[in-house]
Amino acid sequence: MKVTRRAAFAATALTSALVLAACGGSSDDGGETTTPTGDATTSAAPTPTETGGGDLTGSIVIDGSSTVGPLTEPAAELFMQANPGVQVTVAVSGTSGGFEKFCKGETDGNNASRAIKEAEIEQCAENGIAYDNITVANDALTVLVNADAPAACMTVEQLNAIWDDGSSITTWGQIPGLDVPADFADTPLNLYGPGTDSGTFDFFTEEINGEEGQIRIDYTSIGEDDNAAVTAIIGDVGAMGYIPFSYYQEAGDQVKGLAIDNGDGCIDPAIENVQNGIYTPLGRPLFVYASDKALQQDATVAFFEFYINNSDQIATIAGAVGLTDEQKAEQIAKVQSLAGS
Repeated sequence: MKVTRRAAFAATALTSALVLAACGGSSDDGGETTTPTGDATTSAAPTPTETGGGDLTGSIVIDGSSTVGPLTEPAAELFMQANPGVQVTVAVSGTSGGFEKFCKGETDGNNASRAIKEAEIEQCAENGIAYDNITVANDALTVLVNADAPAACMTVEQLNAIWDDGSSITTWGQIPGLDVPADFADTPLNLYGPGTDSGTFDFFTEEINGEEGQIRIDYTSIGEDDNAAVTAIIGDVGAMGYIPFSYYQEAGDQVKGLAIDNGDGCIDPAIENVQNGIYTPLGRPLFVYASDKALQQDATVAFFEFYINNSDQIATIAGAVGLTDEQKAEQIAKVQSLAGS
């Protein structure tokens, strides 16, 4: 498995967190302990039964979203450390590219930053693949600008005016209703966004422009490389792009994440705002789709349960937004249902 520097760091940090959690003790009856991580209290490391105890064997292949990949990579690395007899391979070909493989039965799971489309549902059905979407984290899709850009919040209507098909806005001074200094008004508005295979592209265009895939054509496509947008925005005071929350978190104060006003005032892209459901319309769940066939393997069931049980720690270190307790219970039930248990 190819692990990025970011994923390797996340795995190392999370390993330490899980070891510390395990050393924190447990009740005599085997009940869960909790340990504070980040801003929330999270479940402790899984027991050997939950991780498979190191006796599992097999292979698991997951492809798909560049947004979910940085979460699944450390989850896979940690699971393999606990279960050296299992090989988990994680690749990135975009949500759509991943679904092509998943619905042909070539992979066991698909990282996805959007829901499966009708054409993909039909392809899976034709190939006899039953599945469900397992939510592994939440995301505050972030509209990013340069740290020195004179804006802190934009309305959905302003974003639509900028990004919609046929938009003629090319400078900051042309954005309707946005008050910018006179000496900044003529600054070119240079736009960066993901490629058309990206679930982030599908989600953003539907929520902001009203139709999936509807967007102006004169922006710079970054494909599946979200870091390319961050780099461009850091170096260009007039640049704007939209990226997953984790990449915004990683960039820190080198960039600015705009608050979004959907009619109820400016709401920042932040963990609590996503979990409370007020970061609209750009808050979203992140999925790994799993097939019923894959979940007939004990190793695959154990992997998904491990992923969900440790989702808070994984999300915190990867810069995403963790699951609520209700979401965790729902996702474990989905895994068990697909596995037939």
